[in-house]
Amino acid sequence: MTHFDLAIIGTGSGNALVTPDLDGKRVAIIESGRFGGTCLNVGCIPTKMYVYAADVANTITHAARYGIDATLDGVRWPDIRDRVFGRIDPISAGGQDYRTNGPNTTAFLGHATFVGPKRLRIDVGHEAPGVEITAEQIVIATGAHPTVPLAVRRSGVPFHTSETVMRLDELPKRLIILGSGFIAAEFAHVFSAFGSKVTVVARSGAMLRQLDTEISQRFTAIARQQWDLRLDTTLTGVSGNESEVRLDFADGGHVSGDVLLVATGRVPSTDSLGLEVAGIATHQDGGVTVDDHGRTNVDGVWALGDVSSAHQLKHVANHEARVVAHNLAHSGDLRSFDHRYVPSAVFTSPQIATVGLTEEQLKASGRRYVTKSQAYGDTAYGWAMEDTTGVCKVIADPATGELLGAHLMGPQASNLIQPLIQGMSFGQTAVEVARGQYWIHPALGEVVENALLGLDLSPH
Repeated sequence: MTHFDLAIIGTGSGNALVTPDLDGKRVAIIESGRFGGTCLNVGCIPTKMYVYAADVANTITHAARYGIDATLDGVRWPDIRDRVFGRIDPISAGGQDYRTNGPNTTAFLGHATFVGPKRLRIDVGHEAPGVEITAEQIVIATGAHPTVPLAVRRSGVPFHTSETVMRLDELPKRLIILGSGFIAAEFAHVFSAFGSKVTVVARSGAMLRQLDTEISQRFTAIARQQWDLRLDTTLTGVSGNESEVRLDFADGGHVSGDVLLVATGRVPSTDSLGLEVAGIATHQDGGVTVDDHGRTNVDGVWALGDVSSAHQLKHVANHEARVVAHNLAHSGDLRSFDHRYVPSAVFTSPQIATVGLTEEQLKASGRRYVTKSQAYGDTAYGWAMEDTTGVCKVIADPATGELLGAHLMGPQASNLIQPLIQGMSFGQTAVEVARGQYWIHPALGEVVENALLGLDLSPH
């Protein structure tokens, strides 16, 4: 049995743990799927490559508003798909080759299971015998995977998740999306922009209901104009075959499509790790329990990213990897995770970005606050874009000017929110962010400046 100084389970952000601090150490890297994890292979990067192409298609489709006559003559789905994965697959393969043949690491291509506190069995195939290793320290970075409703699984109907739908051979004429969260909103945008008729089916009464209610309601209204929304539904039946899928609802309605995409959430990938054998504690949702330094309750075992974090976001996983990488090598100088101001974005149409508290959270807490919702269309660049739906909502403490939250919907929201993230992270007040720097005129950033200046702040 081989002993390692460090064993890393998962090659998403876990791959970043191999730093110069580990030079001369024996490191095992274990991966049961594609090297690079969710973000590279089935998440952030390929989806945004599809989104960019969808944005281009939408620009052409809606060019008439600018006095430009243009038509979208066609979408070559196989070419779009191959452009995406022609870039991504070689990166994944290169990462695997480097960890397999490069210095300092031994790669195991198989599924890892704890068979003791610091002992792992790695199954490399049905026919090959498992390999057992031990390690002084182990990091669990196995990410998360899609969850599928029982009714869909029991039906036997073919379906896709976010991890498979991007590799379809053909663009579906009719796509049914089950779910109304981030993944559903992004893929609804992509496929509808390319010409698919999209139907979104969800139990909730709004799209993206976990966001600030004003933003969720605004987006839902826009989504109704783009897609066939079936909200407040109770699913009673799933039937069909490779050529057609049908969903039946409690109200007697139904919808049929060529392809079913299940986008009902993701759960931590822990159920087959054997954590109970090693005595590793988990949350109710199955995620690994860690402290502020990334340590589990078992000495020498750590976890990071989607498998343990409440934030299933790549930038959070990367931050946690940097902290854990330091802590692995500096036991006497532990660093802590900083989850105070975690931003997120939804790359749909229109784009959405958010950070901090929502108005509903502040109401529930009883804390005083003020808000300002500034329309994109009330700025010069908003006029240029003929924008009628974009909005920047900022929330602050009326007495101190402390920024408490920001919620944007509109073009480039994920970039426009950055000065607000920075202001919150460095303790700047709304006035300091608005007046402590220049804002280029007439750039779109003025929507953020005007929102901040529009806050009704009390004198200090």
